[in-house]
Parts: sequence; C-alpha cells; structure tokens
Amino acid sequence: MSDVHDEFLAEAQEIIEALSRDLLFLDQAQKEGNVQPDLINEVFRGVHTLKGIAGMFGFQTLSAMAHTLEDLLDDLRLGRVQLSQEVLDVLFEGVEGFQRLLGEGADQEAVDVKDFAQSIERVSKKSGGGRATLEELDLDESVLAVLTEYEEHRLRTNVTQGTPLYRLRVRFSLTTIDSNLEELKERAKSIAEIITYLPSVGGGDGDEIDLDVLLASSAPANELGEVLAAGGEAELELIRRKGVRKTSHEALVPPPIPIESEPPRRPTPTSRPPAPVHTPAPPPKGAAGVPRDMSADALSLRSVANTVRVDIRKLDHLMNVVGELAIVRSAVARITERIRSRDDLRQLAIELHRVNRGFERHLEELQDGILDVRMVPLGQLFDKLARIIRQVAREHDKEVRLLVTGAETEVDKLIVEELSDPLMHLIRNAIDHGIESPKVRELAGKGSEGILSLNAYQKGNHVVLEIEDDGAGMNEEMLVQAAIRKGIISRDAAEEITSQDALELIFMPGFSTRSAITDLSGRGVGMDVVKTNINRLGGVVDVWSDHGSGTKFTITLPVTLAIISALLVRVAGRDFAIPITSVQEAILLDRTAVRTVEGREVISLRGATLPLCRLDHLFRLLPVQSDRRFVVVCAVGQRRVGFVVDGLDGQQDIVIKALGKSLRDVRGFAGATDLGDQRVALVLDAPGLLEEVLRSQELPSLGAEPS
Repeated sequence: MSDVHDEFLAEAQEIIEALSRDLLFLDQAQKEGNVQPDLINEVFRGVHTLKGIAGMFGFQTLSAMAHTLEDLLDDLRLGRVQLSQEVLDVLFEGVEGFQRLLGEGADQEAVDVKDFAQSIERVSKKSGGGRATLEELDLDESVLAVLTEYEEHRLRTNVTQGTPLYRLRVRFSLTTIDSNLEELKERAKSIAEIITYLPSVGGGDGDEIDLDVLLASSAPANELGEVLAAGGEAELELIRRKGVRKTSHEALVPPPIPIESEPPRRPTPTSRPPAPVHTPAPPPKGAAGVPRDMSADALSLRSVANTVRVDIRKLDHLMNVVGELAIVRSAVARITERIRSRDDLRQLAIELHRVNRGFERHLEELQDGILDVRMVPLGQLFDKLARIIRQVAREHDKEVRLLVTGAETEVDKLIVEELSDPLMHLIRNAIDHGIESPKVRELAGKGSEGILSLNAYQKGNHVVLEIEDDGAGMNEEMLVQAAIRKGIISRDAAEEITSQDALELIFMPGFSTRSAITDLSGRGVGMDVVKTNINRLGGVVDVWSDHGSGTKFTITLPVTLAIISALLVRVAGRDFAIPITSVQEAILLDRTAVRTVEGREVISLRGATLPLCRLDHLFRLLPVQSDRRFVVVCAVGQRRVGFVVDGLDGQQDIVIKALGKSLRDVRGFAGATDLGDQRVALVLDAPGLLEEVLRSQELPSLGAEPS
C-alpha cells in the first residue's frame, strides 16, 4: 500500500502543478479580456480528476475541497459566474489548499473546507453572468431542443460577443467517423470553436452519415472553409437571425463547397499548455449503430505514455552504487600499475588495463544516464513561484509582471527542491522591499506595473539563476547605518566599507532595515537563511543594486550533487577533495611572488590579484616541511581564492557521504568520501570556504606557525 500511496501523491502533484499553470494562463487571459472556454474546461477536468483519485485513496478532505471547487468551475464554464480577479483568487486559494493537504505530515484538518465553501459562495453571488436569447437565431427547434446546458451557454456567449455562427454540413464514412471527427477538431482549433455536432435530419445512407456542425469564428468565411476542409463533401453556411435577409456582407459566405481530401494542417501555436483540449459534445445521434471491431484481437494493453515515475531515493541508491563502482575502478587501476612493474606479469597488466578501460567507459555511460534521469527543468519551480508572486502582489496592492527566460535549464531534482525556499524569500523581499506601489512608480517616472525577472542558464558545470526587479533598489548608506545600529559593524569599520561590502550586509544574521514587522519581512531573518541554504548546496549568491533603478541577485549552483569529479589534494599529511566544479586551475606556488595587501596574502595571476589561503593554518593542522607547494585556484561566480596545499593526487569521481548529525554543522566541509584504498578524504565546501576567506579581514601569513 505504501507504493500505491506514493503513486497517488505523484499523480496528484502533477495535476496540481498543471492546475497552477492553467490558472496563471487564465489570470493573464482575464486581464487581456480573452478567456478561452477550453482552458476553463481543462481546469474543470483537472479538479474533477483530483476529486476522484483523492476519494479513492482516503483523502476525504482533499476530495471534499475539490468537489466544492468543481461546483464553482462548473458555474464558470456554464456562464452562471463570470471570471474575475476575485474568482481567480478563490481558485488559486483552492490550489494552495490542495498543496497543503498533500504536504509531508499534513493532516486532514490542514484546510477549513467550510470556510473555503463560504468564499466560493461569496464570489458566486457577486459574479452572476447575463443570458442572451437563442430564439432569434435561424436554428431548427429540434436542434435547440437537444443542446446541452453547456452548448447553449457557448451559443449565447458567442451571440453576446457578436461572433459569427456557422453551420458546417459534412459527410463521413461510418467506418472512419471517429478519426474524421478528431481531424476536424484539430483543424478547427486554431480558427474556430466547435460548439456541437448532430446528425442531419434524413442525411446519409447505410455506409455514410451527414453531420451538422455548429461553430463560431471571427475568421473570414473563405479562410474558414479552407481550414475546415476534410475528406468527403462539405457545405458552410452562416447562421443568420430570423427575418434578416442575406446582405452583401453575407455574400462573402461561399456556396456549398465540395472539399477534396488534403493533408491535415498543423494548428497555430497558442500560449496555452500543449495538451489537446476539446469542447465537450454529445456523440452523434444514430452513431450508436456504427460498426466497430471490438473483438479481443483488436484490443490493446499497450500503454500510451512512455514514462515511468521513479522515487528519487531509488536514484540516490543507484548513484551510490555507481560511486562504489568508481572506487573499484580506481582500485583496479592501482593494482594494474603495481603488476606492470613486474616483467613476468607485464602481459597480464596490459590485458587488465584494457579490461579496466572498457569498464571505465561503460561506468561513465551509466553515470551520465542516471544523472540525466535526475535532471528536471527549472520551469517546474518557476511555475510554482509564479503563483506565489501573484498572491503576494495582490496582498500588497502592487502590480507585478513576471518575465521568465531559461525555464528549460535543467538541474538535479534535489537541488530544485532545496532551491524553493531561498527563491521564495528573494521574491517576497523583491515585492515587499523593492517594487514600489503603482502611485510611487508613476511619480518616479516608471510604469505602474513592476517587472520581476527570473532568468536561468548553464555556465560550464554550474547553473546561474538571476532574480531581478526594477524597483527602488537599495540605499547603501541606509544599509550601513542599519548595520551600525544592530551592532553588526563598528563605526570605524563603516568608514572603510566598500559599496559591494555594504550590499553584502543584508546577508548578515539579524540584519533588517525595517522598523516595523510585516507578514513578509522585517523580522531580521530571511536573507542570511537564503545565503546559508545556497552555500549548503555548494553555491554562492551575489547581489547588485542601483538605488532607484532595481536590484539583482545572482545564484551560482552546481548542476548536480549526486556524484562529482574532485581534485584530490594533500594538506599536512591528510587527504582532502575539492569539487572540480569549483576548481579553475592548479599552479606551483612561487614564494617570491607572495605579497601582503591589507593583511591578506596575495599573488598576481595573469594581471589579477588572487587572495591566498593556506589550508593547514585554516584547519589548525601541524604543517609538514615541503620544498614544493601548490595553489589550487577556486572560483564560484565572480569570486576567486587560491588554496595553498602540499600536494596534488589527481582527479577522481567521488560520491559525497554525509558527516552525520554530530558533524553536519561543522563549517568548511561538504562531507566525506571513500577513496577506495582504505583512505577517507574530507570533501571541502569550496563555496563556503571561499565566503569565509573573503569575509575575514586578515589571514595567517604563509610563513606563520599555527596557533
């Protein structure tokens, strides 16, 4: 049952994410005054499906909430309620409630369904829809009598909007009617709305059937006739009002068109999700007698989808196995080198080396395959954040437009999950602190609508995320004064602080410029947590701001944390591993080139100043005497530090193991790894060490002894 429960959670989560995306499309369409009925139908079907599977698996509160929301959506699709921002607020509240009820450890009382139902009742009363009459249309009473409530609503809506209505009469073979209808729907999707299709009175014979298709379209009649072309004969006719004669304008409607068979056209791309959405319509009367091959030979058990849901923990286990195999590979390579030194075993060493090369090649393919499975597009996270942005902006009466680029950029699934909280903090702060109210923006010569941009792209072995707003920006002097009041820096230190250092103050624990506490910020927590969480993922966060123009946060992260390549180094006789994603190069240390600048040991590297950090001093280890030492140049984002080590032992793929509860809070280490020859190496947290080194005012000199 545990596996079945996990399967339900995965499917429910997919439905909720799809609902969130569709509601965002609806929100934009409502603002533009161009709400498509098929999108409301898609949301309705998603909530209906969620209600069914939730009740099946015992999530009664979730099922009841979905049932209540389904009633509102049914009123929306039938025109009894008009779509408004207030109605959308309730729909978004429902999706947020679904998410809370599915959350880890959530109980069935996490959401008050009665209170939610009252919210629905309130907006339903305020959003009643008008009704147009259909009796004035030149339609047979027999046709009007068989229309469903939804089809009547769509006819009235198009009459109210002044959209021309057409009757398309088509003839299909009974043996291919299903495929012909699907092809017709695909053709119509880009240019017209099919309201219903009904068998023609007295039309057809034993092998064929005539259908009357009612549709609405603002496209020119000639173009409409061409796009709706399907195999067989067809007639297109404008549906006029009763008593209205044909005018010269209506002469544009072509006479009955014999339409030859031609290849189907691709529908015009739209901004809606790619899933095909069809307007519900009853099956053609008389079609019940259509002969179909329902024998056992015609049935298929083959799945339509080619995807399999996999628990991320299973992928973690596989990645650990791959890591162990990498250790075995390294051990075999060392044994091969030992055998090679013996003349009588040289041929055996050559064969063993050949086998090991093949093993290494297949192991790399296996590793790349598992990593590829773990990767997910950041668009999944951006869709969730878009819902938060809308909610926060409305709570603060601000107009915010979200611009997203690079949503297809892929990152490890675990990194995406851990990124959600830091990004939410940054976005909340951008809306609360950064983007001004519409009136203030207009006074500053800006548009009333604030712009919040999310951008992602891959840079080498890292992924870069940029969160930028065009708000008020940060006042460096105000930041410094706030830090002095909080006791974070002294007045003497404040006099020498640089502009960039002033911006970095926002990441200090307890820092806040707000005198009053709001529901989003002002508590002195948040930005330091953002920095800590991103550092824990092996990344760094940088900030840029221009007072009056806006602020940009840049987050640089590794693509994956599952298995990494690392540079093995020796420091004071001990083994350490530095993730290769942070390593730019390694050079021999020239002691004569070392100089001291403001208490820091630095060297010049290709015209740029490089701060140095001697790891044996930093870790309080007794240094060993060595004539040759090396500088490992590490960089994350725009920051660089040279770590001085005693020796280099080459590059190796490693799997990072956690240090355990008692040591997990030790700063400077990301974990440990088994090197395969009964040696264990600590894995350095390069971004965290880099932050630590650059923040310190003075480093031990290369000639000093450890204390």
